[in-house]
Amino acid sequence: MDNCKSDDSCMEQIKNTVFTLSETSPDMVIYQTSMMSALLSGVYEGNTTIAELLTKGDFGLGTFNQLDGELIAFDSQAYQLCADGSAKLARLDQRTPFAVMTFFAPQHKYILGREMSRIELHQLIDRVMVSANLSCALRFCGDFSFVHTRTVSPQQRPYRSMPEIVESQRLSHFEHCTGELVGFRTPRCLQGINVAGYHEHFITDDRMGGGHILDFALSQGALTFGTVKKILVDIPEDSDFLNANLTPANLDAAIHAVEN
Repeated sequence: MDNCKSDDSCMEQIKNTVFTLSETSPDMVIYQTSMMSALLSGVYEGNTTIAELLTKGDFGLGTFNQLDGELIAFDSQAYQLCADGSAKLARLDQRTPFAVMTFFAPQHKYILGREMSRIELHQLIDRVMVSANLSCALRFCGDFSFVHTRTVSPQQRPYRSMPEIVESQRLSHFEHCTGELVGFRTPRCLQGINVAGYHEHFITDDRMGGGHILDFALSQGALTFGTVKKILVDIPEDSDFLNANLTPANLDAAIHAVEN
């Protein structure tokens, strides 16, 4: 793929290396609790438990009440990625103010045999997906040359907005490790409801470390991904959400600041 002379030849090479898993895969449906714009505005408490989340999907990401770490879920297990870079199995009674879940049924698979940057991986997926206006769920299992992550510390009332909090976020760096990447690609038309573009979390193979991904390089492993055509958003009814400003003038800038 590195030596393609035209977009058409690149696309043909990608089609030859990314193969279809099944022509009859069930449609993936995203279940989402609350909205990203609410999280930005400081709505850090929700009523949805991890047990309830796992009835909506076996794969996903999000956060925990009080912004106490990042959430990553796959194979029907949910983990809490903590501010110090560690990870642990989430309790079923823990609650989340924002999470995105689906029953993962990918249509495409790519076996990686060379180093690939985050940008290159995203470009590969973008070329295979039929439209930028559709959501995509993706998972990579394998070896990473490096992964750079961040995780914020748990918050106390009165809550500050998320852009203010990430100024003191904790950074972690994982080198030459094996692990899992769980992520979603969301179209720009859904910015604020979710995170437009790619949103990804990472956990190590021993399930002892991870976080929200800032950057990575892959070395070898398997990428699986597929289209999501349906999205169900569960709107909270608590006072924090009902009084939040969900359409700030600087929405794009605020999401970019907290995600990147």
